[in-house]
Amino acid sequence: MTCLITGRNDNRRHHGIQKSCMTRPVALVLGPSLRAMSGVTTHVNSLLGSQLGQTYRLIHFQVGSEGRDESRFGKLARLAASPFALAAAILRHEASIVHVNSALNAKGWWRDLAYLIVAKLCGARVVFQKHGGDLGRFTASPGFAIFVRRMLKLADCLVVLSQHDLRAYQALVPGRHVAAVPNGIDPAPYLKYRRRRADLSAPLTLLYIGRLAEGKGLAESLEALALVRAEAGSPRLVIAGSGSEEARLRSRVRELDLGQQVSFAGPAWGEYKMKLLSDADVLLLPSYSEDLPYALLEGMAAGVVPIVTPVGAIPDVVGDGVHGLFVPVKDPRSIAQAIKSLHADRSQLARMSQACRGRIASAYSLERVAEDFIALYSALLPWPASQAG
Repeated sequence: MTCLITGRNDNRRHHGIQKSCMTRPVALVLGPSLRAMSGVTTHVNSLLGSQLGQTYRLIHFQVGSEGRDESRFGKLARLAASPFALAAAILRHEASIVHVNSALNAKGWWRDLAYLIVAKLCGARVVFQKHGGDLGRFTASPGFAIFVRRMLKLADCLVVLSQHDLRAYQALVPGRHVAAVPNGIDPAPYLKYRRRRADLSAPLTLLYIGRLAEGKGLAESLEALALVRAEAGSPRLVIAGSGSEEARLRSRVRELDLGQQVSFAGPAWGEYKMKLLSDADVLLLPSYSEDLPYALLEGMAAGVVPIVTPVGAIPDVVGDGVHGLFVPVKDPRSIAQAIKSLHADRSQLARMSQACRGRIASAYSLERVAEDFIALYSALLPWPASQAG
């Protein structure tokens, strides 16, 4: 939003511009349905409910198929019309900023590229935030890497979640503003639900929470549970979520005869999710790849000690042996060993639990995320956001 006064005698115009300058700048925040179960949905909901909305007028613009009941033809029609719908929204709301939340996959990239181009043609500043996908694999073809570089240069600011991605994007798009803004949560609700176990010799309760999808390490987690069945007091695994892998996982539980140790809790929200976290000792998230999963932040805020792989932004958050334990990707035996270690040393588990809570409260709060985006948005506008009323 630009405030320029070109004629002193045009009182009517002057009054209109002054009124415009007193209005909070508008930012369109692109993301899935606010009811969808995904990390990007959690991120968008967090931004909309944060203090960022006190400085900027945030408006959600829904993209993607999640949360929609539409036919195949309806989906194609929506995809064709959505760039025009975005243009109309930018002009209708006089949006100064378009915040694109994207992932590096074939479907998401081309859709979000169209949104990026439309936003620039409409004169908006674009914050392009990357949530998922591996840049190295995505740009493996040199020719395609050149194309991606040119397209990303259209964005006014690139936002990533990890220090690893920060270095990668700075190398791919030198000279472009790239910022690392890790996800954050409000830790307060998680602290009050955490309880201490009275019986320190009881079997561990393990928890997975998220989409039941390939690449989350769930198959390896079941293999690990079978390996420690007799060595770690028969730990119990609660799998919370839904997704394409659920039927296969249920079948694998039967094959490994883990029916007494594994339960499927379904999608977890609100109080139900809090209860699952309060009952859990260990968070299992041995993913093949990640950015910065909200399940990790929420679990740590509740004092649930993570067993994780050192991928994406996870090493930025978790200190191995301090907040949790790292295991290699696709390694059931290492997962089993980590479970046995935490089962055998409950004092270590308790220390890690406290360290987890402190880590999230000090460095991964929603307040910090909002402050970071206020600074980023303000740097993109030609007038200080602090002047907004």
